[in-house]
Amino acid sequence: MNDGLIPRRYAKALLKFAAERGQDKRVYELMQALCDSFAAQPALGKAVTNPFVGEADKTKLLMTAAGATDKDTVFADFIKLLIANNRIGMMRPMAMAYLGMYRRANNIYLVEITSAAPLADKEMNRLKALIESHVDGATVEYETAVDPELIGGFVVKIDSERLDASIKNELKQLRLKLLSK
Repeated sequence: MNDGLIPRRYAKALLKFAAERGQDKRVYELMQALCDSFAAQPALGKAVTNPFVGEADKTKLLMTAAGATDKDTVFADFIKLLIANNRIGMMRPMAMAYLGMYRRANNIYLVEITSAAPLADKEMNRLKALIESHVDGATVEYETAVDPELIGGFVVKIDSERLDASIKNELKQLRLKLLSK
């Protein structure tokens, strides 16, 4: 069984269903929150796949983790469908697939900025302006992180593109040049 194919198919169906009901943006927000919850609490994935946790508890747990309310019936119905089809263990990959599909459909770029130290507001604004000019006015969502191993500089990932302007990378390139001679 292909764990990538099934989540994509469910995510595609959810995106179509949510769009028909005008709830695709809300489901996108819920899926973002759910992915954040899965990342912050690894025990969430174990609880969802635990056969001793009841279906109602799993539904309530996922609704709470996503920040859903009683008005989010599309999301609640999706969870019920997954439980009925014994696919609830694939909720995280389905959420990630939904996020990717929604971003592609709505021309949204996910940009990850990793720097050696927190960037000052002036530097961050300048970097964001460069990124936004690169993506031709598309919507941009930013994620920032700090990685001291970069020594200095930053790394920017825009979907599948990567710009590595870190000192760690420069030292690596210099080392490779010296070794090749």
